Amino acid sequence: MDPAEDWLVESLRLYQDFHAFDLSGATRVLEWIGDKGVFVAGYESLKKNEILHLILPLRLSVKENQGLFPERDFKLRHGGFSDGPVFDLKHVPDTRLLVTSGLPGCYLQVWQFAEDSDVIKAVSTIAVHEKEGNLWTRVDVFSSMVPGVLHGARLSDLKIVDLESQKVMYSSDISDSEELSSLQVLDANTFAFCCTSGHLGLVDTRQKWAPLENISPNPGSGGERWCAKVRGMGQGSGSYIASLGSEGQLRLLDPRDLCHPVSSVQCPVSTPSPNPELLRVTWAPALDNCLAISGFDGTVQVYDVTSWDGTGIQVEPLFTHRGHLFHDENKMDTAPQVTTHTWHPCKPRTLLSAASDASLHVWDWVDLCASC
Repeated sequence: MDPAEDWLVESLRLYQDFHAFDLSGATRVLEWIGDKGVFVAGYESLKKNEILHLILPLRLSVKENQGLFPERDFKLRHGGFSDGPVFDLKHVPDTRLLVTSGLPGCYLQVWQFAEDSDVIKAVSTIAVHEKEGNLWTRVDVFSSMVPGVLHGARLSDLKIVDLESQKVMYSSDISDSEELSSLQVLDANTFAFCCTSGHLGLVDTRQKWAPLENISPNPGSGGERWCAKVRGMGQGSGSYIASLGSEGQLRLLDPRDLCHPVSSVQCPVSTPSPNPELLRVTWAPALDNCLAISGFDGTVQVYDVTSWDGTGIQVEPLFTHRGHLFHDENKMDTAPQVTTHTWHPCKPRTLLSAASDASLHVWDWVDLCASC
């Protein structure tokens, strides 16, 4: 059998559930609303891109092993069109508002969807004054009585803006022009940032800019780019930061000491990431000490970090999802790259992943060790 047939047969043993779908265009966005809905958005340049609110298929709630089957029964709940590519999308909790970022990077777009309509419509913009055409603004949202939008393309232009009045509520006001790779709101008063250089910081907005940060200006070498994700309260035992490099290096850090990693490992990636913008590391919200990485090829790798200790060690994934490599071999001249992934908010081993060939997978792997 060829590799695709081998994987197809093996998948019957490896997956509790596997659902394969085709979107009208590739997405870099998988944003949950509740535990049954997800937003996706296209990112192609020079065209209108769809923004869709999809309801996951009911069959995902079936508990018995269903094996492998492709189906197309996501339910479209809301939809709209963006004039440009959407690189990031955040739902404002407890509202019907969305905030998107992309190119051109001179503004953020605010959207609204209604209960009695299936339309997602643009309602306002937030100016960000990004002068470099190739940079786009990272974004996250503070949830409060009056939501605040955290945004910035560089450390020097980090701001929190009142979503209603668009008044600047907080600003970094520094000259450091390092390019940001990720922003993450942690609670009502704190957020985390990661620069492409690997520079990490935790910021308390109740005081002037004085982040707890790593002092190394460039943890990577040879142009390696980094992204990061914080495991916050309620996610496993204790808080950690996972920092992922474009050559497959993965560091775990204690937020109280960002200068000395708890562990530093090398993941078995096939090649350095061909597009570091797509690097992604995520913590499982309902599975202790597990994280997933993507952005190197057509796979998503899942790791259990429980036994990680020391530096320079090679690690092997707990599970690797290879389905995008074999989704449709006749669809593309080159193998697809995973563009994003996300964990289900409450189903422990269920993830969604999307790839550059516009495939969207929902998968739940079997814990083979549990039956040993």
